[in-house]
Amino acid sequence: MLKMSGTRSLAAIVSVVTIGAALSFGVASAVAAEAVTEDQIVRALAPANKPLTRGLSAGPQADPAATAAEGRLVQKIRGRTTRSLSVSEREEIATLAKDKPNIDLEITFDYNSANISAKSLPSVQALGRALSNPDLKGSTFIVAGHTDAAGGETYNQDLSERRADAIKRHLTDKFGIAGSDLVTVGYGETKLKDPGNPMAEANRRVQVVNMANKTTASK
Repeated sequence: MLKMSGTRSLAAIVSVVTIGAALSFGVASAVAAEAVTEDQIVRALAPANKPLTRGLSAGPQADPAATAAEGRLVQKIRGRTTRSLSVSEREEIATLAKDKPNIDLEITFDYNSANISAKSLPSVQALGRALSNPDLKGSTFIVAGHTDAAGGETYNQDLSERRADAIKRHLTDKFGIAGSDLVTVGYGETKLKDPGNPMAEANRRVQVVNMANKTTASK
């Protein structure tokens, strides 16, 4: 993920994607790290099948078979550690997440490190508050790390996992989100956001995917 020279901080993108019982949002919305709020995240990630408590309208209903498949995957991966997920499971997660609602948050990490930079803590804290919000609380979230194409494949895979784990630790330690509700997975350089520019900063990101809405969907 990293160029092996220089001392600058490296950017990661947190793309938060919601997969609910009936979601159909298709286009990502990007919010600058310095401007993002809890409310913006909640509204971007709210299940399309159910209005928010503040009155957003419901979206179209999902296919029952697809919903059942998503539910089975959630139960299969809950409580799993990063390195316990198989390649096929990682690909299944990525396929389900492709066309779902998401929000991009800029998160920077220290050079050659999984330490979240001080300037990015407000964005991570906004994410923690959003995932604790009643409109999202109770879901199983995938925290997926991604890198650019610099460095070796094995190195990038490991770094992507460590950065995903860093976000999970912050969310559990600072916001009390259950560890079993946060499943970490690494993709290394295999899922470039900007494949035409493999070294681009946009490729260095952490993606959080909301796999199921246990609490919100039942309101």
